[in-house]
Amino acid sequence: MSLQVYAIDAERHRRFLEKEAAGRRRRVSFLQSPDWGRVKSGWRAESIGWFGEGSELVGTALVLHRDLPIPFMAGRSLAYIPEGPTVDWFAAGRNAAAWLEPIIAYLHGRGAFSVKLGPKVVARRLRAETVKAGMADAGYATLAELPADEEDPEGLRLIGELEALGWRRHGANDHGIAGVQARHFVEIPLRGRTSADVFASFNAQWRRNVRLAERAGVKVWQAGLDELPAFHDLYLETAARDRFLPRPYSYFKRMFDELRAADPDRVRLYLAGADGIPSAGAAMIRFGGSAWYGYGAGSSRRRELRAGNALQWQMIQDCLEDGLDYYDLRGVGETADPDHPMFGLLRFKIGTGGDLVEYPGEYDLALNRPLAAALRIYLLLR
Repeated sequence: MSLQVYAIDAERHRRFLEKEAAGRRRRVSFLQSPDWGRVKSGWRAESIGWFGEGSELVGTALVLHRDLPIPFMAGRSLAYIPEGPTVDWFAAGRNAAAWLEPIIAYLHGRGAFSVKLGPKVVARRLRAETVKAGMADAGYATLAELPADEEDPEGLRLIGELEALGWRRHGANDHGIAGVQARHFVEIPLRGRTSADVFASFNAQWRRNVRLAERAGVKVWQAGLDELPAFHDLYLETAARDRFLPRPYSYFKRMFDELRAADPDRVRLYLAGADGIPSAGAAMIRFGGSAWYGYGAGSSRRRELRAGNALQWQMIQDCLEDGLDYYDLRGVGETADPDHPMFGLLRFKIGTGGDLVEYPGEYDLALNRPLAAALRIYLLLR
């Protein structure tokens, strides 16, 4: 029986994700929760469900629609499925086409001229030691060139089927992570491990920095929303130093308000510093047995305190205490070049001893090629 696609309400969507996460049969991204759709201003969020035999809900997608205020684009939109959809791609003899054809037809009927998705299916996994060896070998230019310690047949099959169906991978030209969801993530497996196990997997510099912070009197605390402005000040300083466009305070306020309305512990704010003065901060998002390092910030002042290392270590310990399966440090650039600006971020994250996980990445499908081409030209010329 072919799958049918319909809009569903947020509560039904949420219950499906919670069931999937509780079974731990596959990873569920917080970016696919209907609560995240309310965080994203400027987008119209829609919950979509796939229904199989007997009207059973078998898959979901949070679709974000971007309406473009361009005369020739009236009534048309970009449709984006971040880190989704949440489906079992090859269950019951199905393939990628079985899932994608009905939702493409649905979105095209809703005025979408292009669809973007980023399946949360592991394709390859590399241990920290493998990545470190590759970083030291001038023969490798990108992370995708490094040999994998594990390959997932389903992830590799999905990549092949997407490309055969005409989907094209969308990536940053400079191997960065700005403007596109990263393809490579660093995550720390936690299930069955102790605090001592995880600390021992840190590289020597990480262990040294954590101990330096302890001796310097650095404290890490879970902050209330009254301290969100202090975090945002650190974040603005980080944006100026690292030359990226910062999000306004209103974005973080909305994120905390919306996610905590769904679950008071969905997002936490951490601050770290000495003498009660924060030098580093982070937002941790928790969903479906995993935690994510959402946004981070640090001051250039008193860097000798190593508050950022102490902050991450406390967040990891809290995840262990709460029985979570993974702590996800989020994306890194695709480069293995030590002279690239993104290399330092990779070195910092892989220093935790976490795995480098490679997903298929973001894929685009143009439903109306002339409109998609016209949009690209418009964006280049404006």
